Amino acid sequence: MEGSVQERTASTMSARPLTAIPVAPGHKIAAVAISHHRLPLAPAFNASWDTQPRVHFDATIVRVTTDTGLVGVGSGDRMLGFEGHESLFVGRDPLALERHYRVLSNIDFHYGRCWPLDLALWDLAGKILGQPCWRLLGGLSNRVRAYASCGTLRDASAQADTAEAYLAQGFPAVKLRFHRGDWRDDVRSLEAVRARVGSKLELLVDCNQGWRLPWDTEAAWSFKDALAVARELERLGVYWMEEPLHRADHAGMRALREATDVRVAAGEMTRQVHELRDLITGGCVDVVQPDVALVGGITGLRRVAILAQEHHLTFTPHTWTNGMGVTANAHLVAGLGDAPFLEYPFDPPEWSLERRDFPITRPLAADRDGWLTLGEAPGMGYELDERRLLSTRIG
Repeated sequence: MEGSVQERTASTMSARPLTAIPVAPGHKIAAVAISHHRLPLAPAFNASWDTQPRVHFDATIVRVTTDTGLVGVGSGDRMLGFEGHESLFVGRDPLALERHYRVLSNIDFHYGRCWPLDLALWDLAGKILGQPCWRLLGGLSNRVRAYASCGTLRDASAQADTAEAYLAQGFPAVKLRFHRGDWRDDVRSLEAVRARVGSKLELLVDCNQGWRLPWDTEAAWSFKDALAVARELERLGVYWMEEPLHRADHAGMRALREATDVRVAAGEMTRQVHELRDLITGGCVDVVQPDVALVGGITGLRRVAILAQEHHLTFTPHTWTNGMGVTANAHLVAGLGDAPFLEYPFDPPEWSLERRDFPITRPLAADRDGWLTLGEAPGMGYELDERRLLSTRIG
């Protein structure tokens, strides 16, 4: 037989017509549609990481329709830069998830984060195959325990009241925010919570130093600042400190991790999968936190979850988009991971389930023991509230 294996393979690949690309029997992508929605917030939501009150909450919905009438749905970032790239997906096999991931990675490099399309494709894959996404992702479990994630800053007494309410609702842990201007004031609030709930709740702290909104020019903490805070958190038995340094300060994270017993968590707004690889292999973190709605989608982050497991680290995503984003992250963690708990944005009345989950008919609710159970419905299991979406549509 003439020619090397490489030559024969290259010849075969170059000769292969595009029409030979396999397509799932009876299913081709017919359309990708994007809509934008805005829920007015009155009173405003004062997010701890935002110096400007939030008077509305936006959601982007992505629908992928097949020629057989099935529709997969995802939500997350605004899909900036996707317009004009629809032809890269229309006519293709909806189950070619790795191929679609590569195209989305290229779009991400040149334009914006269009990962909600990956979530819609996973929802669609589940519907085509008649299986919930958590089972397609490994089937380890159909549930994951939630930790209540605060979004606002309260005085010490009110913060302790809130933590006590979370405990009564069955949550195993609560995440508190640091961003009062002086971290010593943040520690005093944390002390009040610990005094109130004792060891009945795991306490997590989000330092909010990894990134800034466009109008926020405040510098991130130095390593010495973060170390001083870490020593206080050690004293108070905090489970992890999240985003204690700028996202690019890998050396600082590594040094901080070596200097404290508190787990270091990061990666929530990391843009590229390879950057998450470097956090893991570089010994920078104990907890890896990328969000499927913001980086890599499920297809990209399932490889990150496995890499984290191989390095004996915790993979548990950040998830502060809406109930659809929380659900997508929950499917990945339940099906593949061993996370002790998953972020669950819930800080009533400022951040209620009604606000967070307005695009879907039924809010993703935790049970009396703090569990999110995903069930057997094909795909993600959520349903769009079309009437609400129509009334809130802005584009």
